Amino acid sequence: MERTTLDLWVGLFVAAGLAALIFLALKVGNLGDFNNAETYAVEAHFDNIGGLKPRAPVKSAGVVVGRVGTITFDPELFEAVVQLDLDSRYKFPTDSTAAIMTSGLLGEQYIALDAGGEETMLKAGGHLDLTQGAVVLEQLIGQFLFNKNDDGKTDAATPLKGEIK
Repeated sequence: MERTTLDLWVGLFVAAGLAALIFLALKVGNLGDFNNAETYAVEAHFDNIGGLKPRAPVKSAGVVVGRVGTITFDPELFEAVVQLDLDSRYKFPTDSTAAIMTSGLLGEQYIALDAGGEETMLKAGGHLDLTQGAVVLEQLIGQFLFNKNDDGKTDAATPLKGEIK
């Protein structure tokens, strides 16, 4: 009898561990939210989306107000077109801004939505005009190194300190 009780507890422990792994996998893949709330789609153009993926959160004031729908490429403007599926409970002015941000230093990317001051609100099929693309860490490092390299050089036309023209 003791052996079967022990086997039962081990089985329950293993089942709980598997359930926890499945839950974590869904959370990491942004599939854990089974929210069937009504949404409306808004479109935004970005020059660079970095590592933004579909189902990434759209946040305003730190609160998730929607998810990224589809991401496509506009061959005429050479920009990424991102569809934002916003929860219909939240209305945003037409002059709102969208920026691609990163959680932490190397965390997931999300879209930060800042409300504007207009009285007219975005509707389904609307468009956000004011956007800011993702900050790519490699580009920042390259700019820093390039600027650091130029700091020690002087132009022949500019006199050095104490030099007479």
